[in-house]
Amino acid sequence: MDSPQSLPSQYLPLGEAAFYILLSLGDGEKHGYAILKDVQALSDGARRLSVSTLYETLSRLLEQGMVERLDAGEIPASPRLRKVYRLSRLGRHALEAETQRMQHLVEQARVRLAGGEP
Repeated sequence: MDSPQSLPSQYLPLGEAAFYILLSLGDGEKHGYAILKDVQALSDGARRLSVSTLYETLSRLLEQGMVERLDAGEIPASPRLRKVYRLSRLGRHALEAETQRMQHLVEQARVRLAGGEP
């Protein structure tokens, strides 16, 4: 669970792998392989996480409280035992804050590239 003192802004900017993992979990819980495939789809094939990058990043996100691992009792019956992850409330807020931060940067870039001033 996220700490009451945890603010999403303290984790910004998110690294690319962390951003994609949080984004992947934004529409629901997933196991590692599903996250890998979803990140590839979200990036139109431009970003392929290695297994080590996935699990190192998930480990860090778990420690920070942005991702939660589901207990065996919360996982629907499956022929394979897999670790399933979901976005925590802090993770959702961090993802939203990072999206707003990046959107602001894109808006500034558009203005500058068009020859204007922000």
